[in-house]
Amino acid sequence: MPSTTTDTPRVWVCRAGKRGEDEEACLRDNLAIIGFRDVTDLSRFVTFDALLQELRRVDPENREKRAENRARQLRAFRDTIQDGDIIVLPLKTRSGQIAVGKASGAYRYAVVDGEKRHVRSVKWLRPDVPRSVFQQDLLHSFGAFLTVCEVTRHEASRRVAGVLEGKPDPGYDDREEGVSTEGSDTVTVPVAELPNVEEAALDQIRSFIRDRFRDHAMAGLVAAVLRAEGYVTEVSPPGADGGADILAGRGPLGLDAPFLCVQVKATEAAADVKLLRELSGTMDAFKATHGLLVCWGGYTRAAEREARAQSYKIRLWGQDELLKALLSNYDRLSEEVKAELPFKRVWVLVREEEEA
Repeated sequence: MPSTTTDTPRVWVCRAGKRGEDEEACLRDNLAIIGFRDVTDLSRFVTFDALLQELRRVDPENREKRAENRARQLRAFRDTIQDGDIIVLPLKTRSGQIAVGKASGAYRYAVVDGEKRHVRSVKWLRPDVPRSVFQQDLLHSFGAFLTVCEVTRHEASRRVAGVLEGKPDPGYDDREEGVSTEGSDTVTVPVAELPNVEEAALDQIRSFIRDRFRDHAMAGLVAAVLRAEGYVTEVSPPGADGGADILAGRGPLGLDAPFLCVQVKATEAAADVKLLRELSGTMDAFKATHGLLVCWGGYTRAAEREARAQSYKIRLWGQDELLKALLSNYDRLSEEVKAELPFKRVWVLVREEEEA
């Protein structure tokens, strides 16, 4: 069984709000920001028992297990995370992306956007890693219902460190289940804990689409979604396409407005402003009224900012937007396309995160 050396950095998930409300500030200011707004400066509580007592006091439901769980998360954030440890932030506000960086400073109770918050400095080395870069087992761990937790199973440290260096996640072959440390002085992802079921299902679909619809095949998938939404589409053959993978319009022949010019990139790399500007030029060449840029790897922050200035002319689709459009139109897809996408709608109980 592979061993882990003592100098290997630990991997921590640190979330930034149930709805990702602190994510922009995290990436903007190179911080990890966690919730727990009902708890004051953690530096005031020297011992674990003192912190636990405070959490008992502020919890209106007075649940002992919840207070202990929150105390372990807060102490891990304050004391256990060390400089050089890897911080993982699954992003809820950016399409199908995960920010990965390294801790670079001690805990602080600092002012962020006019409010005192629990923070640590983080150097975000890769703020836009596509979720599909990671294998399913790591994505399950990243989806645990905790705000702060350590990911230890299946050589997570070695694998996430490799992704930080630009390598693909190699996965893990050994099926051993590891050991849960629930009840210890830190918080790891419990072995038996179910992941966020909704996110886990979407991750499976992401992996399936990534593997099944590579390169030009993804343009065909996007065209199928547009046809389900009432467009008549013309898909360019593989090769040089003049910057337009798909041309689409309304009406029986596709000759009615709006006229849509679509560029599709199936790569894992985030698209930059250059692609956005190229699409704008292609729209002029084809006299299109609207543009759609679809990039499986998502977009850089600069591309997203520039796209906002053209929000009534050009839209960006990443993994999340493509999946949303695909699932909402699934019943209207052709039988041929459905055969390539063997999906089934089911109802599941969606749990809330323990603390965000």
